Amino acid sequence: MNAMNMLNLVLWSVQGFLALFFLAVGAPKLIGRGLERWTGFSDLPRAQVVFTGIMEVLGAAGLILPMATGILPWLTPLAAVGLAIIVLMASGFHQRANERLAALETGLWASIAAVVAIGRWDLVASRVDVPPWVLVAALGLLVPAAIITVIILWRRSGNSGTPAPVAVAVGTSASRPSATHQ
Repeated sequence: MNAMNMLNLVLWSVQGFLALFFLAVGAPKLIGRGLERWTGFSDLPRAQVVFTGIMEVLGAAGLILPMATGILPWLTPLAAVGLAIIVLMASGFHQRANERLAALETGLWASIAAVVAIGRWDLVASRVDVPPWVLVAALGLLVPAAIITVIILWRRSGNSGTPAPVAVAVGTSASRPSATHQ
């Protein structure tokens, strides 16, 4: 298998993974269930939450359908860029809530979407002198990092639906919060 075929296989795999992720986070925003577990949504108007959910679901479809059908395939990299922008904006909610690990996670999702956009824009093969293995290596680092942070965040939440301190999630003793953080 040559490098371009390998890159195409990796990109399709990551596109499918990202599409499932964005369907999973977009659908609850449309139905309105489970939002209390997510940072910042209780402060937003319902119409804005629904709009964000619609954009995530459409972006997930845009990652797969245009290239798979051959109809307007240039929409796939645009969908990846749009999803990267959405998750980068989400990191602002996490920063405001002092959730650094969740902000890092959103940055990783944005990076993965950006690599998909670059790979699907055919910049590697036609206009930029970057070997395909560079994108494969970047995805090989970013995807596991995103999966690990999702697992940590999920384990942190426990059964209550509210995140526990990071120190509890990683098994160290949590120190008492200072007066400035109460």
